[in-house]
Amino acid sequence: MAITEQQVQSALKEITDLSTGKDYVASNEARNIKIDGANVSLDIVLGYPAKSVIEGIRKQVVDKLKTIPGIGGVTADITSKIVSHSVQRGIKLIPGVKNIVAVASGKGGVGKSATAVNLALALAAEGASVGILDADIYGPSQPQMLGLTGRPESPDGKSIEPMKAHGIQAMSIGFLIDVETPMVWRGPMVTQALQQLLNDTRWNDVDYLIVDMPPGTGDIQLTLAQKVPVTGAVIVTTPQDIALLDARKGLKMFQKVGIPIVGIVENMSTHICSGCGHEEHIFGTGGGEKMCRDYDVEFLGGLPLDIKIREHTDSGVPTVVADPDGRIAEIYRGIARRLAVKIDELSLDHSALFAEIVIQDT
Repeated sequence: MAITEQQVQSALKEITDLSTGKDYVASNEARNIKIDGANVSLDIVLGYPAKSVIEGIRKQVVDKLKTIPGIGGVTADITSKIVSHSVQRGIKLIPGVKNIVAVASGKGGVGKSATAVNLALALAAEGASVGILDADIYGPSQPQMLGLTGRPESPDGKSIEPMKAHGIQAMSIGFLIDVETPMVWRGPMVTQALQQLLNDTRWNDVDYLIVDMPPGTGDIQLTLAQKVPVTGAVIVTTPQDIALLDARKGLKMFQKVGIPIVGIVENMSTHICSGCGHEEHIFGTGGGEKMCRDYDVEFLGGLPLDIKIREHTDSGVPTVVADPDGRIAEIYRGIARRLAVKIDELSLDHSALFAEIVIQDT
């Protein structure tokens, strides 16, 4: 009896993509099903980078299809395809950048920059093309966290090439000024600097540009909301009430300007004593998850308060690169995959489908 496509689809409906929580048919990931006698081949096209889980997905799909009576060989080709998603109305996409993700916090000191750089590196480790823009003009920290020194090149005197470290592209005002020079600038100069850093950098086919935001809800945040094509925002907080209070303000600000909240990351969720291994919730517990329930957004994950995260970023080799097989890097990669899945669930950018209308005197 010949194998039918309906049998293949029925089998695929019974297994779930653990990253999306949906079966491969409902999520439209299973494509190009071909049947040649008893042999079956198909493509699984993921909308998120998934290098570390691709073999697991292949085994899951092949093992399930082999339970179909009479089936012969099964070939599953697993790939990722990252596309652009819609942004605020009336704002054009940046050339060379598919999706911009703002990583923000209501207040400083919650580990936002360390989270931003590790998420960028985790997305790259999963196979995406990634850039990071350090939007903290007053206190740029990404040059040190990425171990970058020197000045970026400008081939034409107008645009600048991004610096590169650990497989990602990076741009920061810190590359253009002396490390000890304070930025004694008023708001308009700061916002103009951000726009120049973003628009004058020659980003090279970036799937995700992570923007490391300064803390608060001031000039930079307003400029980002009004003039930068942001796909979504991630809020970083810690469990204690004062951090959550400020994180809620940051979340509401993005909601007001129509930027989707992709999710919340809780930093310093627990502390594990390096001497005895005792785990303690020194900043409180469950605050980030409660905030997610209150605002109906996703809890992307929690990270421990661990001295290695600080040591690795201070040394210019963040944890995802310094200890790729460690537990913390695994958590960052899990958060990064879930972040990418949430972006993939947002509506697509259709601006390329429309012809550009030019009005001129004749």
